[in-house]
Amino acid sequence: MKEATHPKYFVTTVTCACGNSFESGSIKENLRVEICSSCHPFFTGKQKFVDAGGRVDRFKKKYGI
Repeated sequence: MKEATHPKYFVTTVTCACGNSFESGSIKENLRVEICSSCHPFFTGKQKFVDAGGRVDRFKKKYGI
């Protein structure tokens, strides 16, 4: 293989919005995610609504729902 064609590979810390953190491999040093396996509805069995910046409210207001 050619030298210097592949990006550096780091052991990174992935931090979730719920506060959970774990280590993984990536080309980025630190990652921040919104949903992880500790808080995802599929894995927890609880339904959780994620409203990104009031999009649901803007939709309801726009269409008068």
